[in-house]
Amino acid sequence: MPLNKVEDAAAGIVEEISTVTGLDPTVTLIALAVLVLIAVFIFTKPIRLVLKLVINTLVGFAALWVLNKIGAGYGIALALDLKNAVITGVFGIPGVAVLLVLRWAGIL
Repeated sequence: MPLNKVEDAAAGIVEEISTVTGLDPTVTLIALAVLVLIAVFIFTKPIRLVLKLVINTLVGFAALWVLNKIGAGYGIALALDLKNAVITGVFGIPGVAVLLVLRWAGIL
């Protein structure tokens, strides 16, 4: 879609909203811009949190894999599953320590 068609469509939307609300087109354009910015802010935060959890979980899988490779000779191992990876990804080294203690205690 050429840029001038997009500009024409946007101008038509702003003009229509201005007619319905009775506001000046400049005020309408500013209000629409503010609403778009608010919507972007509201919807990007949850997406960032989900992305961060996914990345941390992948890092947790990698940490568990390394622990299992290095710790195999010492009898230290944890299951390489989603639950352990999420705990490791979210809590880091303290999470690994808690998982090892729970395994040692026979709870896990």
